[in-house]
Amino acid sequence: MPTVFPAGVSRLQRRVGYYVLLISALILTYSVVYHYGMHVFEGRSNTYLQSLQFTVETFTATGYGSQAGWSSPQMNLLVIVMDLTGVGVFFLALPVLLFPLFEEALSTSPPDALEEPLEDHVLVCSYTARAETLISELESNDVDYVLVEADREQATELYEGGYSVVHADPESVGGLDRAGIGDARALVADVSDRVDASIVLAAREAAEDVRIVSVVEEPDRTPYHRLAGADTVVSPRQLLGRSLAGKVTTAVTTDLGDAVEIGEDFDLAELPVHHGSELAGRTLADSGIRERFGVNVVGAWFRGEFESPPSPDRTLESGTVLLVTGDESQLERCKELTVGDLRRFRTGETVVVGYGEVGRTVAARLDRAGLSYTVLDRREKDGVDVVGEATDPDVLAEAGVEDAESVILALPDDTQTEFATLVVRDLTDDAEIIARAEEVGAVRKTYRAGADYVLSLATVSGRMVASEVLQDEAIVSMDTHVEVVRTAAPGLVGETLAGARVRERTGCTVVAVERDGEVLSELSPEFRVRESDELVVAGTDEGTNRFLELLG
Repeated sequence: MPTVFPAGVSRLQRRVGYYVLLISALILTYSVVYHYGMHVFEGRSNTYLQSLQFTVETFTATGYGSQAGWSSPQMNLLVIVMDLTGVGVFFLALPVLLFPLFEEALSTSPPDALEEPLEDHVLVCSYTARAETLISELESNDVDYVLVEADREQATELYEGGYSVVHADPESVGGLDRAGIGDARALVADVSDRVDASIVLAAREAAEDVRIVSVVEEPDRTPYHRLAGADTVVSPRQLLGRSLAGKVTTAVTTDLGDAVEIGEDFDLAELPVHHGSELAGRTLADSGIRERFGVNVVGAWFRGEFESPPSPDRTLESGTVLLVTGDESQLERCKELTVGDLRRFRTGETVVVGYGEVGRTVAARLDRAGLSYTVLDRREKDGVDVVGEATDPDVLAEAGVEDAESVILALPDDTQTEFATLVVRDLTDDAEIIARAEEVGAVRKTYRAGADYVLSLATVSGRMVASEVLQDEAIVSMDTHVEVVRTAAPGLVGETLAGARVRERTGCTVVAVERDGEVLSELSPEFRVRESDELVVAGTDEGTNRFLELLG
């Protein structure tokens, strides 16, 4: 009758169990045979316990020769066989079975259920690059999260890395129950389009009232996720495409694009310095932006590095992004200066490289803006004007890159984007390169390669999901470089902005304060924060998160 092991015992543990049974049976059998042989062939009477001791000593190579010296060939042959058997089943099995068992016993195992009850938390299924941005936002807002990860190795790695994780199948009702979905505020499904739909179905069965946000790669699958029960369906690549195109379309108008309204007659906007702008090549002090337009420059991006406040001696180059505050008319006049000649665009001056979901979204936005463009892709398909590799100088030249005002790199591979950026920059010093990056870590490398503006899919989509999950939190996320947080700051009450060293400690800028229904935008270093004040803070993701952790 086969041995039955309890449920939950791993395959390695089962193998070890069978091994122990085998070696025990061999030891007992050899003990009986040895006991019999000593009596029949050697004429020596051993107790069975002595025969068992000799067998164990032989198998473990710890014998002291107390019974050595056999006269019969039968006993000498038996001892040789026992020696070989002991070496085979004991020493050779150690690295295969016992060592891995010890390693498994000493390793950290992720929990398969919540280690302690949670309420109002967010279930994230499962870990991706954009989940990292989402988790950062949740942590900065003191919202608990649980990663639900089906892969044990991945769950173990995340658990050892300090993440809150439950090793469970997010497609199963039981797995979600063990992660506490009944008390959760929201669930985010972000594995793949088909798996996400299954997760949504399981989540809706497990908890009717939980808010479900599902991420889709293919927008045409959105209706199916809604039918499954998702409250919100997010399409990151479409959002990224709109954002990339916006850097071109807003350059030919005075529209402020993604300006954030802080209060009545007070906005915050990002203004990229374009090629041909009279600001390019001048220092911030020489630009006279404050004197000419009345706006305040509270921060600036220089090749992917955010500086707040920017030094007056910093040179503004093409691709520098200014973070400015002011009323709408002031910002519109300032934008005209950052853009330069609004009528420089002519046929074929925008080249779109890559015609996947992001590239198609870019092209659609350019169509709506009435701008002509050329599309380059490695495959021949409707809408593609030039077919070839994005890193081939001849192909890029055929697409008109050398005479282009803007080149939008909408490629799905970061390494290819970085190399294509190098090739484009080698072909032209004048074209404005707007690039997509998949991972956050590729942003700086793409800037270094020569891009003027880089947007990370992971960051943009992570923020987008966070804004859907944190609906009742005072956060405004721009889908570009800067995040704006509207929050009370108990850690600043009674302090002046200079005394609290907000910029030095967090890298953020307090751009306005709402006090008694009035928005105050002229903030001196001696401005003192009151208990009822609500602060508007701008900075990088990392900076705003640090502000909320230290002072929020």
